Amino acid sequence: MRIALLVPGLRRHDAVSNDCLHMAAVLRAQGHEVRVFTLSADGVDEAVGDPTELPGWLTSPRDVVIYHFCTGWDLAVDLLARVRAVRVVRYHNITPAGFFRGWSRGYEEACERGRKQIVRLARMRCELYLGCSPFNLEDFTACGVDASSCAVLPPFHECEALVAEIPDTSKLPDTGGAPLLLMVGRLAPNKGYLELVDALDACRVAVDDDAHLLVLGKLDPNLAAYGEAVHARVAELGLGRNVTFIDDARGPDLRAAFDAATALVMLSAHEGFCVPVIEAFALGTPVVAYASSAVPWTLGGAGLLWDERDPALIASSIARLHRDEPVRDALVDAGRARYRDVFAPDVLARDLAVVVERLS
Repeated sequence: MRIALLVPGLRRHDAVSNDCLHMAAVLRAQGHEVRVFTLSADGVDEAVGDPTELPGWLTSPRDVVIYHFCTGWDLAVDLLARVRAVRVVRYHNITPAGFFRGWSRGYEEACERGRKQIVRLARMRCELYLGCSPFNLEDFTACGVDASSCAVLPPFHECEALVAEIPDTSKLPDTGGAPLLLMVGRLAPNKGYLELVDALDACRVAVDDDAHLLVLGKLDPNLAAYGEAVHARVAELGLGRNVTFIDDARGPDLRAAFDAATALVMLSAHEGFCVPVIEAFALGTPVVAYASSAVPWTLGGAGLLWDERDPALIASSIARLHRDEPVRDALVDAGRARYRDVFAPDVLARDLAVVVERLS
């Protein structure tokens, strides 16, 4: 089968790029002819085609186009509207614009454009809508797409490469044995960083004055106002010595951070999947999370999940994990089992083969 993968851009260590590139490799290994079409490719080992060449590359109505939908992109929507092929919308989710209101008008407008294209793509009645989570598919079923035209396939990832990394602890804070809260993800309003700082403050009071928050994530200059608000909250609560930000983390740094953490604390209010959760599973780090969007499904009962972001509740969770080794070990075992059964590369490859068989 000839399969075209259409994605806005490719760059190293980006979640959508990882999914697209690993998907291409798996499909080739399964005997398909695959080509990736994108506007840009930065630091990736993949020969790519110009998206405008995609229609000419398709030779049969039984060929497949898989569009990795993660942002507003008029060209891709127009291509899907006119190609004679089996069309798959691989939906990674687009954050609702409201999360950026008051922080970045540019982000707000970009999300508004992207969310509007959900409606256009739903009206096309593509052959398959392939969500990274059941939560993602709700955007399409709400627009009238029948559930029979939907399927779930978790994203391909780099967890195995992360497990193989040799940890580098040189950038990590020395907590002196106090709890270490870890957050992995860009600094953005939907990620819940203000709530996370409040949770750290509660941990410092209720658990250990030296409790520490380690943040591995970059700040887009277009979200500078939000970054300033996070740093202002840290200063307001007198937490300067209790927080470490690393915005240039590499694989060895990330591996060391997961190894050292008491827990990955994910208080994000909107996630289409949440790759850091399965990284924690693979590396044996317990997870404490807020039950929003796709997070409950990704977590799958293998972590501590709460319906609110109450700082005292998060602090109590950290205290339990810090002091109760059997509870911690049980969560680690549950996370490893969920990773093995649902998110391991061989499981994803098998599930992708089932999806492709459905399209033939």
